[in-house]
Amino acid sequence: MELATGFQNQRLVVVPRPLVRDALARPVTRRLVVTDAGVFPVAKAHGRRRPEGAKETIIILCVAGTGWVEAGGSRFDVGKSTAVVLPGGTGEAHAYGASPDDPWTIWWCHVLGSDAAELVEEAGVHPDRPLIPLVAVDRLTAMLDEIITALEQDQSPARLVATAGMAWKLLTTLAVDRRLPEQGTPLQQAMKFLEERVDGAIRLPDLAKVVGVSSSQLSKLFREATGGGVLAHHTALKMARARLLLDTTDLSIAEVGRETGLADQFYFSRQFRRLHGVSPSAYRAERKG
Repeated sequence: MELATGFQNQRLVVVPRPLVRDALARPVTRRLVVTDAGVFPVAKAHGRRRPEGAKETIIILCVAGTGWVEAGGSRFDVGKSTAVVLPGGTGEAHAYGASPDDPWTIWWCHVLGSDAAELVEEAGVHPDRPLIPLVAVDRLTAMLDEIITALEQDQSPARLVATAGMAWKLLTTLAVDRRLPEQGTPLQQAMKFLEERVDGAIRLPDLAKVVGVSSSQLSKLFREATGGGVLAHHTALKMARARLLLDTTDLSIAEVGRETGLADQFYFSRQFRRLHGVSPSAYRAERKG
């Protein structure tokens, strides 16, 4: 038998649906509102099956143990430090639950609002891709702890605005975690390699060989993570170093260029202007802060 609730030391808050309807008619919370939230420790026999999906977008953080999710016609195993995101309002069936031999501990919330779909899309979630590996699960559970604690106090309009902001931060953090490479992966190794060689040049085939993948695969990984290619990412790193040097040192423009591996001052200036819209000297002269 699968249980929806009733776990030892659980926390569970459900916002009354009339209050949710009112919130969806008000500024701010019409864009995002938390409707339910909780934490289920060692949730033995936990499971939910929704043949028509749910109106709400469901976010589950697995912090210990294991579980599973069925979505988009596929079944996925869920382990520690993994998020499950199930978009709401799709009408597609989904199911999820704890594994019988190592039941998961999960923090979770449900959200509604006009911006929920865009936030889910930004996190890179699709029916056949509902899992997000988490970089720092503790900071995410801290956000959910804030949401639960706030709603345990009351579900006033002000409290729903506050928890909407917390949920926004939660979803945008998940979007960032989707894009940050996991430690030890070829993408992470390649990014670290480029960071350590901001003052040099690297050819794509050479970098791909260093991290053990093909040039085409490495290019694909960079496009998915950054929206651009390897060269564009390396150039962005060089320009970030250039901005730092222009802001914090008295180095000449030519010297700044050399420090970023662009010995030709005119080429460096063209690259800088292309990205920033102004020359290095004009950037240095701008008032900042």
